[in-house]
Amino acid sequence: MLRKFINAKLEDKHREILKLIKEQRTRLIISMVCMVLVAASKAASAYLVKPVVDEIFINKDELMLSILPVALILIFFFQCFGLYGREYLLNYVGRHIIMQLRNQLYVRIQDLPVAFFQKEKTGTLMSRVTNDVNLVKDMVSSVVTGVFEYTFEIIFFLIVILIMDWQLALLTLVILPVAFFPVFTLGRKVRRLSSRNQENMAEITTFLHETFAGNKIVKAFSMEDYERRRFFLKTRRLFEIDLKAFKYKALNSPIMEFLGGVGVAMVVWFGGYKVINGLSTPGTFFAFMAAMVSFYGPVKKLSKLNNKIQEGLAGTDRIFYILETESEIKEIDEAAEIPHQPHRVVFENVKFKYNDNYILEGINIDVNPNEILALVGMSGGGKTSLVNLIPRFYDVSDGRICIDGVDIRDVTLRSLRDQIAIVTQEPILFNDTVRNNIAYGNQGATEAEIIQAAEAAFACEFIEGFPQGFNTNIGELGSRLSGGEKQRLCIARALLKNAPILILDEATSSLDTTAENLVQKALDNLMKDRTTFVIAHRLSTISYADRIIVLKNGRIVEEGGHEELLNLQGEYHKLYEMQFNNATPS
Repeated sequence: MLRKFINAKLEDKHREILKLIKEQRTRLIISMVCMVLVAASKAASAYLVKPVVDEIFINKDELMLSILPVALILIFFFQCFGLYGREYLLNYVGRHIIMQLRNQLYVRIQDLPVAFFQKEKTGTLMSRVTNDVNLVKDMVSSVVTGVFEYTFEIIFFLIVILIMDWQLALLTLVILPVAFFPVFTLGRKVRRLSSRNQENMAEITTFLHETFAGNKIVKAFSMEDYERRRFFLKTRRLFEIDLKAFKYKALNSPIMEFLGGVGVAMVVWFGGYKVINGLSTPGTFFAFMAAMVSFYGPVKKLSKLNNKIQEGLAGTDRIFYILETESEIKEIDEAAEIPHQPHRVVFENVKFKYNDNYILEGINIDVNPNEILALVGMSGGGKTSLVNLIPRFYDVSDGRICIDGVDIRDVTLRSLRDQIAIVTQEPILFNDTVRNNIAYGNQGATEAEIIQAAEAAFACEFIEGFPQGFNTNIGELGSRLSGGEKQRLCIARALLKNAPILILDEATSSLDTTAENLVQKALDNLMKDRTTFVIAHRLSTISYADRIIVLKNGRIVEEGGHEELLNLQGEYHKLYEMQFNNATPS
């Protein structure tokens, strides 16, 4: 009954897990042979209680005294052999399935669009890959190991007790349906609470990620006590839910023990009556008792197994929410490949909305190969949203974007993004060596090419000062580097990728004057012979641009060169005056 319940749940919602289990059918079949060996050995050892009591202790048969101990040794040898084979094979299957599931989950998360990451918390996604998968691991291991193993044991012990005394066996079996009803009722409660428990664990993971990453701000604003109180509230909530779930889980064992005790009492009464009246032998009675106690063992384990199953099913619900999430960024069948060459980029009446609000409307831009286009405007004007449409981090809501006359939705994502290099305001680096960070977008680069990119980005100066040079680990998010050093590594990475389209998203706005001058020199090298989109906060840094576009409330309101826009006395002039006046000492 339990196995049917589990299969119904999995076939309905999580067929992928069944598929992964079926892929391991050879090991499962061998492990089941081992389980049969273990169950048969246990049943045989219980059955031998009858001849041991009747033939050795009552009839004092010396031949049986010689044979039965040897038989017991052989039985326990086969039992131990089967136990090892079962444990090794099932642990291999369980761990392999979880490895595949974890890999699928990571691949799926990586394939989801940027919009998904803006909706979901980082800590929640981390919790899916770690905590939830561990719950599924426990469930898979328990289900694969427990259901088959305990079912085989129940079958063999059932055969033994039926052979010994079918009347006592039927009396024993009456109690089972009564025992399983409260087990499944409690199991449903455990599943609901387990889901809430994991949601709270995800919240705690997110909280830890934020407060550890922002520890400097916490200390600067003396908010340690505030954050401690918030953390204590979250752990208290987790404690209360966890304790409530444990209360229901803890009830399973006492219920099964009590009902099992009722069964034993009934067997003692009826079996004792039959022995007293000469209808059975003491050996038969004691062998039946041994088999019955052993029979109740796997039944009780199945009741505990139900808790693991319910927790695991709650985990699979959250995992498959991710796995079944469809990406909004789709690639058409037989999509074209973009050749690596200078590109013309055209926006044709592009509109883009996010959360039902239009961020961009009526965008028409034509950028020629090797042209530098600057995008300026107040914060929230849509500059970053516009450039994020080029690599299809988002798709246009209306209109189209073309590269060399081809709609970017008609080409492969990989070939599209291979044409684009991005340097953002916040440098994104990885906890790896300088060399590997520079070569991140070009894994096949030679040592000479890596050094050349670093030189062009004016990064060799500080890299050579490290004890291990290019082999130096830069720490989490480049924590061992200054802001200017991080940005120059990002520029070196973009240079080495050698993409014909370049996007610079306020690449110097967070730097001091000295660092900005060095980074600007590196950017000058990076922009050579590329179609470049530059988002600029400081207007003084874009005088070199071939053309400047002013965005306001998601629309292009002005377009032209630096001097031309200043002479218009419009939005660009206002922005320029605001920055100039703010920069002038009073």
